[in-house]
Amino acid sequence: MTVTEDRSGPGRSGGATPESLLDLARQVAGWARDGEQVEAYVARGRDTEIRVFEGEVESLSSAESAGIGIRVVAGSRQGFAYAGSLDADVVAETLADARDNAGFASEDPYLGLAVPDGVAAVSLDLWRDDLATYPTQRKIEQAIALEHAVRAGDRRIRQLRASEWGDASVESAVVTSTGIEASSRRTACYLSAEAIAGGGDDTQTGSGYSVGRGPADLDLERAASDAVLRATRLLGAVKPRSGRLTAVLEPRITAALLSILAGTLDGESVLKGRSLFAERVGEAVAAPQITLVDDPTDAEAYSAATHDAEGLATRRNVLIDGGVLRMFLYNTYAARRAGTVSTGSAVRAGYRGAPGTGARALTLVPGSLRPEQIYAQVGEGLLVQSVSGLHSGVNPVSGDFSVGAEGVLISGGELAGPVREITIASTIQRMLSGVVAVGDDLERLPSSASGLTLAISDISMSGQ
Repeated sequence: MTVTEDRSGPGRSGGATPESLLDLARQVAGWARDGEQVEAYVARGRDTEIRVFEGEVESLSSAESAGIGIRVVAGSRQGFAYAGSLDADVVAETLADARDNAGFASEDPYLGLAVPDGVAAVSLDLWRDDLATYPTQRKIEQAIALEHAVRAGDRRIRQLRASEWGDASVESAVVTSTGIEASSRRTACYLSAEAIAGGGDDTQTGSGYSVGRGPADLDLERAASDAVLRATRLLGAVKPRSGRLTAVLEPRITAALLSILAGTLDGESVLKGRSLFAERVGEAVAAPQITLVDDPTDAEAYSAATHDAEGLATRRNVLIDGGVLRMFLYNTYAARRAGTVSTGSAVRAGYRGAPGTGARALTLVPGSLRPEQIYAQVGEGLLVQSVSGLHSGVNPVSGDFSVGAEGVLISGGELAGPVREITIASTIQRMLSGVVAVGDDLERLPSSASGLTLAISDISMSGQ
């Protein structure tokens, strides 16, 4: 067993309260000089990951961290610096480093920190106190119980690659000398298992998981049954004949596709010429059934948030409405370059980086059909359970789409034989326009996108 504990920095968190993060950020922003803008982003967090194998703890890691990222805009130059400590001396040095970095930066007339825009933040309950007090032994027991449930789920389950418990608690505050003040906190936890079924030349894997804000939200039986189903239903898979058909994407695959789309719908990508949707606002870019929304104010979304990474209130942004492209996502900088306003869509990878632009809670508005009804409507097609090479096989500029896949053929409106070693190909443009059914089975996933069952016509499948 491997046990790891990481407590980064002497000023990591101590007995600090959430309000003290905001107080520290206010103090740093208040050190702005004349003609200078200062932003302080302060965060602290704790996470745990436990992996078990054959009823024993294989690894257990627990980490606490805290730090600050500081941006300074002086004239048309910007500097950034960060530190993994909240000690007063370190914070002062970090501000000095950010000022020094600004002096060496290139001039950019669009630089500047966010300013209050009048949008009120929604109230979201994203924190569970019981996660902090949930005993480590109970977490271990949950991971072991999941392993046992998967093994007992089907006699064809040969072993598990992993059975895991994970959790995280994150608190942050951002304050600017331009009038922004915001703080937030959230918790998340998960159970996951990856099962191996069959053996020899017919070995298949499948994963299942459950996510939530706190321990009470987790559904161990669902995670176990999902892992068992996904591993066993591909046993006996063959390489099918090539052809064109309707592909039905499982929720996880739809979410992965939406994550790719997100990169083409942010203002930075558009400005850099890296989006196939540039200059297409107001045009039909998808089937009428498609309404695509980024809504961090939805408390059920895994990445829900009251504020973006610059401290502006998040909001519900409708990107595609009834198939028509309506808008792109912007942070403050990209919006100024584009001659528009921020959509509250600044994101950042913690205190170690300056903010960029991105989606937080992307989802399609659900339809009215259950998956079984979609299979019946499709008649003949392919249920796509997993894909490989998604990022390398998709070109966000041309829209070309070609990925490896596994799944189950649909015959006579019902699931039939499993298939593997196939490639499915099209373009993003044709896929969006070719949507023929949207499921009602919205599934919250541990990512910036949620998924549902989605049927897309005229997909090329390469097999034999």
